[in-house]
Amino acid sequence: MAITRETLLTLEAYAKVRNASRVEVIAHRKLRTVRLGEHLSVQFEDESTIRRQIQEMLHIEKIFDEDGIQAEIDAYAPLVPDGTNWKATMLIEYPDPNERKRELARLIGIEDRVFVEVEGHARVYAIADEDLDRENDEKTSAVHFLRFELDAAMRERVRAGAAGTVGVEHPEYGASTVLPAAKRAALAADLS
Repeated sequence: MAITRETLLTLEAYAKVRNASRVEVIAHRKLRTVRLGEHLSVQFEDESTIRRQIQEMLHIEKIFDEDGIQAEIDAYAPLVPDGTNWKATMLIEYPDPNERKRELARLIGIEDRVFVEVEGHARVYAIADEDLDRENDEKTSAVHFLRFELDAAMRERVRAGAAGTVGVEHPEYGASTVLPAAKRAALAADLS
């Protein structure tokens, strides 16, 4: 379902269900999150995660005017996969501010080195930060938005239950993980 002003809850209605739905939302997000090593996670988005993000932003910022609501929809709706791809938020996580600053300087370009691999097919590297550049000559950002475009044969294999891997290969940081069946099934639902 497309996210429109009419499909969102009012601030009052969302406030009533916000806490009660938290456990379900956390479980859904966990099923769609892949850890790559100790400091990197890839959170695969879908209509549900993006809808919740928009509702949270409206709630936190107390946005209730039409233009403000539309601005939030316009900002986040492009992160919903369209049936031929996976879209994800990548987080680089270092709790210590000094370590984070040092590591973000070492990890310039990491967002372009994240990949998905469907069994029997070549790796697909992320198309990163299509909305705006999130790094400069001194450091990369701790948050990046990724898109993985899958061809028809790959999508068919994923829907049929093929094994898959998510990974990153950067000179300063490498990790990969084979997707468990439950995560593969959740991601297969994004593909038409």
